[in-house]
Amino acid sequence: MTEDWRPGYAALLDALAASGELPDAWRPAFDAAPRHHFIPGDIWEQRATCVPVTTDAAWWDLVHRDVPIVTQVDDGRSDGPGIATSSNSMPTMVARMLTALDVADGQRVLEIGTGSGWNAALLAARLGSGNVTTVEIDPVLAERAAKVIKEAGYSPDVVWGDGARGWAPGAPYDRVIATCSVRRIPYAWVRQTRPGGRIVAPLAGDFWSGALVRLDVGGDGVASGRFVGGARFMPMRSERPGPDAPVDSGTGRRGSPGALAVGTMAGLGFALYAGAKLPGVVMADGTPDGGYRLWLHDRKGSAATVTQDEVWSYGPRQLWEEVTAVHHAYVQDGSPDPGDFGLTVLPGGQRLWLRSPDTPLG
Repeated sequence: MTEDWRPGYAALLDALAASGELPDAWRPAFDAAPRHHFIPGDIWEQRATCVPVTTDAAWWDLVHRDVPIVTQVDDGRSDGPGIATSSNSMPTMVARMLTALDVADGQRVLEIGTGSGWNAALLAARLGSGNVTTVEIDPVLAERAAKVIKEAGYSPDVVWGDGARGWAPGAPYDRVIATCSVRRIPYAWVRQTRPGGRIVAPLAGDFWSGALVRLDVGGDGVASGRFVGGARFMPMRSERPGPDAPVDSGTGRRGSPGALAVGTMAGLGFALYAGAKLPGVVMADGTPDGGYRLWLHDRKGSAATVTQDEVWSYGPRQLWEEVTAVHHAYVQDGSPDPGDFGLTVLPGGQRLWLRSPDTPLG
């Protein structure tokens, strides 16, 4: 992969800066740790499936675009179905999460999910290598990341281990950042963060594809904070979903969606609300045939396919009717924005709340 990468990378960073996503405080780190150094030769573009990138021109084009890059499929096996299992994140999201982390000189950071190593190198460029620890569960990825980070001139502590446990030998940390999604914030992360510290992580739910939460850790061992936008990441390996129960197509029932605009279901505010009210119900949307379509299922054999013209329901539950009832409650509750929702993490678990930690949602 040999070409003058500077114009393409500079154009990418200039676009991020112009959009407000890359603040001046982080630009020197991005300049010092260019993205291409952390992208392996074999990569895939995520479309409906993972499509291999087979030419140098396509490789460079993808590296200098503001898109995620799949860097591993099937956990590195050669005989799998081609499912993405590790990636280099979209530069906008990298910059957004680092900005949300709100680091200061001298602070120590724990990163969960080393992946390609780019994020760890950016942190090292900003804070110094001695202040950065990164944990990766895949030993092959950890070894490769340690190598390319060193070649880039940085030497953070790259650890092979289960990120759900954090990394106690290096604690306490001022900041913790996760680059994989979790369904529940592990309390180990809170325990290993100094009082006054911060945790930034993508939280995964059934009804939504992912949301970024920013938590501040108090002296009482409780972390609490608000959601700061959507964030779609691969799940932590220990939290990958299992197989769903089959849906019996013979139970199909045709109905009408009613007056509610189907597209209103896709907003993150409603998704957070519905995820709390309808645990276990999964929502996805798209335009497979040029028209908007919504899919619902509950992993236990009930499902619904919804367009603006019709609804097909399957299994014992009437999922569309349940979702529309929750949407009515959401509107009655003032149609809260994503920033109105927050999360509190305690030793015994976590709770989602609306507008105030004193008003749990569920």
